[in-house]
Amino acid sequence: MGAVFQSLNRTVIAGLVLLAIIIVLVGATTGSWWIRADHAWGAFFMRWLHILSGVMWIGLLWYFNFVQIPSMPKIPDEQKPAISKVIAPEALFWFRWAALSTVVTGLLLAGMNMYLVPALTLSPGVRPIGIGMWLGLIMAFNVWFIIWPNQKKSLGIVVVEAAEKAKAARLAMLTSRFNTMASIPMLFCMAAQTHGGF
Repeated sequence: MGAVFQSLNRTVIAGLVLLAIIIVLVGATTGSWWIRADHAWGAFFMRWLHILSGVMWIGLLWYFNFVQIPSMPKIPDEQKPAISKVIAPEALFWFRWAALSTVVTGLLLAGMNMYLVPALTLSPGVRPIGIGMWLGLIMAFNVWFIIWPNQKKSLGIVVVEAAEKAKAARLAMLTSRFNTMASIPMLFCMAAQTHGGF
């Protein structure tokens, strides 16, 4: 079992195998199969992918804001390159692609369930999910067009003068803090639509 957990790829594959075993066992013991070739199951599967992507995205957003940014002043200068040259670029890779995946799966899910346009126009009945969608879209825009370009400068991926590097780091941090703030009502609105929050 240790060999499985020593590799992230093997760990993820093991998680998918475990999921398949659970689906088969529950289906065999209840006669109720979770996997069906119909619209409802397709929408469920897209929702699962949306949640999976969202957990990765918001989890990394909160990691940056609750752990990495507050910890940086406590790290000795000679150890900071481990964060800025190794950990942060890798985390930002997963962060931005998880943001895109969350948006794409969310839009596909809304389209599959026929509420994409009503939600984006904040129509009655889907207004909570619509507000959540708009917050998510703004946050994803921030990730790709403000945070990532400025983080490239801040981390030295794109070489700039020291003053511009400091300015880029501050803008990336403030935008990340905005996204952290926006994630709180966004998550509430997403859950409120189907769970009676409004």
